[in-house]
Amino acid sequence: MTQFALIRHGSTAWNKEKRSQGQTDNPLDQEGREQAVLLAERLSSESWDAIYASDLGRAHETAKIISERLGINEIHLDPRLREMGGGQVEGTTEAERIAKWGPDWSTLELGREAAEAGTIRGSAAIEDICKEYPDGRVIVVSHGAILRNTLRGLVPALDVSTKLSNTSITRIEKKAGSWACELYNCSVHLNPAKDSI
Repeated sequence: MTQFALIRHGSTAWNKEKRSQGQTDNPLDQEGREQAVLLAERLSSESWDAIYASDLGRAHETAKIISERLGINEIHLDPRLREMGGGQVEGTTEAERIAKWGPDWSTLELGREAAEAGTIRGSAAIEDICKEYPDGRVIVVSHGAILRNTLRGLVPALDVSTKLSNTSITRIEKKAGSWACELYNCSVHLNPAKDSI
């Protein structure tokens, strides 16, 4: 059985501005770094064999903060874990998109990567990592849309309509050839005070 913690990167300035990031290579903001520290602390109570990450800066930096806390020296960067390509939409807000292409902008292609393409590349990356660690526990730091599309491929019955929060954990495992999700979009580590109430 292989177990995965699928993690969305920490927050960025564009997240706060609600700008589509896609494959634009933005860094974490200060809050994003703080989120990653809290996440790393949560993950440190468990044993992990490896960390994989998207090669985009915001995911790589999140993974680096985790790896330093866990004492895992190597981060395996895989471009297949990059966010979905946003084409002409990258860098725009919803209001800007409506102004430019109208209220039905989301029905237009605009050079965006198709959901099915994300499902194929994301699923392939996870399956390949699974082969490397057939009985391992692996952290994967990636992005919201590619992770949700990957989950659509691996666990088709899972409801992925809720967008993933920054530094949320989604746990999946492969057992006897099939995938299951035991936790989706959990970010309790960002509110540590609530645990003590």
